[in-house]
Amino acid sequence: MSEQAPAGAIHDIGYRHYDGPRLGASYVRRSLFVDTARGAFGLGRSGRSKVVPFVLLAVMCGPAVVMGIVTGYFNLPTLPLGYTEYSFALQVAVVIFLGSQAPVAVSRDLRFRVAPLYFSRPISREQYVQAKYAGLATALFLLLALPVLLLFVGALLAELPLDDQLGGLARGLAGSAVLALVLAGIGLVIAALTPRRGLGVAAVVGVLLVSAGVQGIVRGLAEEFGNDTLAGYAGLLNPFTLVDGVVAGPFGGDSVLGTPPTGPAMGAVFAMTAAAVVMASYGILLLRFRRSL
Repeated sequence: MSEQAPAGAIHDIGYRHYDGPRLGASYVRRSLFVDTARGAFGLGRSGRSKVVPFVLLAVMCGPAVVMGIVTGYFNLPTLPLGYTEYSFALQVAVVIFLGSQAPVAVSRDLRFRVAPLYFSRPISREQYVQAKYAGLATALFLLLALPVLLLFVGALLAELPLDDQLGGLARGLAGSAVLALVLAGIGLVIAALTPRRGLGVAAVVGVLLVSAGVQGIVRGLAEEFGNDTLAGYAGLLNPFTLVDGVVAGPFGGDSVLGTPPTGPAMGAVFAMTAAAVVMASYGILLLRFRRSL
């Protein structure tokens, strides 16, 4: 008679069983959103990770505080810089923030193959992209909107007319929201093309700087030849001037361009282009993470 094989055994090695509620995909998406928005400012990360974003936040807010003090001290009739113009005057700081934080949102997930682990849980690729996009856009909006609010506080302390300031504040916040959506989409798409953070930083900053240079060259040549229409449409080539056209057109704000877009038709083109950039960025991100497994 053959010898009977030993029976298997199940050992309890002390792991605690989870008997609590299963929170599902919506909770995961909300957690990813919060983690992305906080991570853009280095919160929840090492102290060194907080240096760059908070220095840039100080760079963005410092001039707004100074302008409020100067306006009140010298009794100026208006703020030295308008609500809708402020972000464009400090766009270098915004570009550095986007370039340094967009790769943090997605490049590490690709490099360390964390994204497939997310998708093995009850969260779809659409929900992952929505959380990342919304998180980075929220962080950018805070960076852009906080100086606008400080300008408003300075204007109130300087006793400028409240009605004028409320209108400018509304346009400034709306422009900040549109700019945050456009920049977040572009930054995430570029950062998602490489798992290396350093390459992602260089690519995001490089693309934005090149687009600004091309826009300036096209506008300068158009103005040189007296083609104001082409000079106005040149703003479509750069995210900052694209949103400036939206602010100057549908929002009725002041433009920072020497040859701003004029007329409702041109304003509608700028608004539709900004919406197309946001939707195209979202679609490209979905395609990118569908191939991440």
